[in-house]
Amino acid sequence: MTTELSERLRAIARTPILLIACDYDGTIAELVSDPSRARTHPFAMAALDRCISMPWTSVAVISGRSLDDLRERLGAVQPHFVAGSHGAEMPESRITLNGKQAESLASIERIVGELERRTPGLRMEIKPASVALHYRNAARTEGLAAAEAAIGVCASLPDVHVRLGSMVVEFMVVTANKGDALHHARHRCGATGVVFIGDDLTDEDAFRALAPHDVSVRVGDGQSIAAHRIASVSEAAELLESLAGFRADWIQSRNLVRLDECGLLSDQRTTAIVSPGARISWLCLPRTDSSAIFAELVGGPIAGSFEIAPQEPAGPSRSSFDGDSFVLVTEWPGLRVTDYLDASGGRAYQKAGRTELVRVIEGTVPTRITFAPRLDFGRIATRLKERENGIEVDGSNDPIVLRAPGVAWNIQPNGVHHTAIAAVDPSSGPISLELRYGTASLAAATESEPERRDQNRRFWSGWSRSLKLPTVHPALVKRSALVIKALCHGPNGGIAAAATTSLPELIGGTRNWDYRYCWPRDAAMAAAALVRLGNTGHALKLLDWLLDVVDRCESPDRLRPIYTISGSHLPPEAELGHLPGYADSRPVRIGNAASNQVQLDVFAPIVHLVALLAERGAPISPDHWRLVRAMVRAVEARWSEPDHGIWEMRLERRHYVHSKAMCWHTIHRALTIEESILGTRNSDWSTLAETIRREVLDRGWNQGLGAFSGCYEQPYPDAAVLTLGLTGLISHDDPRWVSTVEFVQRVLRDGPTVRRYRTDDGLPGGEGGMHICTGWLVESLTSIGRCGEASELLDRFAAFMSGPCLLTEQYDPVTNMAVGNLAQAYSHLSFINAALAVGDSCNSQHPKGTRT
Repeated sequence: MTTELSERLRAIARTPILLIACDYDGTIAELVSDPSRARTHPFAMAALDRCISMPWTSVAVISGRSLDDLRERLGAVQPHFVAGSHGAEMPESRITLNGKQAESLASIERIVGELERRTPGLRMEIKPASVALHYRNAARTEGLAAAEAAIGVCASLPDVHVRLGSMVVEFMVVTANKGDALHHARHRCGATGVVFIGDDLTDEDAFRALAPHDVSVRVGDGQSIAAHRIASVSEAAELLESLAGFRADWIQSRNLVRLDECGLLSDQRTTAIVSPGARISWLCLPRTDSSAIFAELVGGPIAGSFEIAPQEPAGPSRSSFDGDSFVLVTEWPGLRVTDYLDASGGRAYQKAGRTELVRVIEGTVPTRITFAPRLDFGRIATRLKERENGIEVDGSNDPIVLRAPGVAWNIQPNGVHHTAIAAVDPSSGPISLELRYGTASLAAATESEPERRDQNRRFWSGWSRSLKLPTVHPALVKRSALVIKALCHGPNGGIAAAATTSLPELIGGTRNWDYRYCWPRDAAMAAAALVRLGNTGHALKLLDWLLDVVDRCESPDRLRPIYTISGSHLPPEAELGHLPGYADSRPVRIGNAASNQVQLDVFAPIVHLVALLAERGAPISPDHWRLVRAMVRAVEARWSEPDHGIWEMRLERRHYVHSKAMCWHTIHRALTIEESILGTRNSDWSTLAETIRREVLDRGWNQGLGAFSGCYEQPYPDAAVLTLGLTGLISHDDPRWVSTVEFVQRVLRDGPTVRRYRTDDGLPGGEGGMHICTGWLVESLTSIGRCGEASELLDRFAAFMSGPCLLTEQYDPVTNMAVGNLAQAYSHLSFINAALAVGDSCNSQHPKGTRT
């Protein structure tokens, strides 16, 4: 292996998601006169097996052999992607021939079979969609003549494609090549870099499919477009061993922030993320959906952070909340840092524009402070000016200062930005820092820091004491409720879906979305979870927010899936190309293109929230009833249309079963509200509800799956169909419901988590299991009387809430890492609902699985 090739392998081994792909014969197995006697090179297989076990690394073997033969020869080594017949055969897409193709294949078999009988040394190989003529063992002249004769006759048959290989000619009746197969493998794993090794003419298609930054390696002699060449299968094994070593070294060197160890701060107008080690790595000002002043979490050092840590290494820190609050305490031996966004004095309900981040340093060890704000995700030059009692941030439209009395700063240039560094000794008493947004004043606050801290503790804990908690995991349910409250926008009642943008669903991949906005569906579901715990205030305030949004719509059926926290339309989705993303997961996005989708499930959670409030005796106003009627009109107008669905797949619109069920749920719960406040029942609504219900049961059920499918158009497993039983559309003792719950558990559950679906959603790469789906499965298991299984899954769900007890959107069971955006409302509301369901089911206080 040349030095140049070694360096290229070392470089590509550092790509976020690596795909290692190769041919079989002549690459990881020696070419032999009898293909049935080919054996894999043991060192090559050991290297591939090692790569298979690595995170963010996929292995593919793409061969001209039939798929069954190839998999048998690979034995215990199980690549992530195996394709036979030059890519025509894949595990998820077996070959089905039409009549014309089958007729052509039979003709080819007769023609090649006759040549085989007439010419010594020829060998015919029959595959599911092709016939291969091997002439390696025939005399050279006779072999070439037989191949030319076969081509002359077979190439003229309908739908026949000729492929030339190493001493073999193959006649295929389907269109396939290794380049297309490699594209498919790349899409499926979301690879950001590919290494392909091949030896044959058919491998040239794969070489052509590679991008300029990929690595192509030809084994043996012969003309090739591959950029690199090695001599033998043994050298291919050495190459794979080297690549495995480079990849393992890079993975070991990564020092990723574990998202499940991060803490959350909130003043109910904005939120901040504190990474392990008292490092403010995310803060948007003045609102959660504003631009960031600290964005290191998704942008690395260039995007800004605010760190307080011991000057000398002191080992890992430990973080926890001070009681039932968002006062976060980070501790090392001899050092304690306390952080909170000040929500005292009515700040939580004042218009966003003034924010105070308070940081208190206590202890006995010398401490280092690094203050590196970066305005607008680092897109604006951020200069710092030292003033008496602190620092002024220059470059912002609104004033920003850091009050730090008694701290001596060293302001250093860092490109177009400034960074302020200070060394302090807290042994003589606490040191208070206060980042103030919206004022240039560095004067002392009117109240002491201990008084403000106590008010913040009481602000959160006083609210949490009013909750009616279940007997199952009460402390974690309380923390989940607090997280939802932290996402509530105090001034107007909107609820953000999460606190962050672009934390990836697949580390290194492109599934990175901005969740800092208000989804009416998600917000209503979050508020409903709080109502179930006895809190109606946030639900009523959210309904006011929704009324304002709906009143500004041209018609109720045009309600969008997403709005800003203030209730306005989102800006166009954009990518911040200068930021590398969390763990090199590009792109970092702001805005969300899903705001322009059609999502017909948006209406039901709003109506259901009003129904829950009515059932609990909350004051339902004429405006609330007007909102319900508007949602019903929207369903009447559009329920029969296809939409983009709850999962926001960026595909064409489809008839999603979950969306149809939610249209039914809208009408069903509207009837409940009507009976509650008017004592009547609208017959037209009842008829429509029954029409939708019958269609869902008839068209949504798939006999082949033995379960309800994700959409009418095609059968695939989708956890969202669990809402059919959870909403009451189908009876819990209906065999179809029981079968669907069992199907989801069997096909979509992956250890402690549940995946959303198994189908191609049009995006590259995969994702983790979705916490809301785990919660749905827990509830569904209780509905069919499987309390033990539900409790076991809930306990495993609860295990994700360690440390600061903050849930991301998903969990990756392959890497055992939290993935997706932080402080995800979906995740926390689903944990609340699941705990309530298990508690109710085990205590028999309510009908099994019924949400009340």
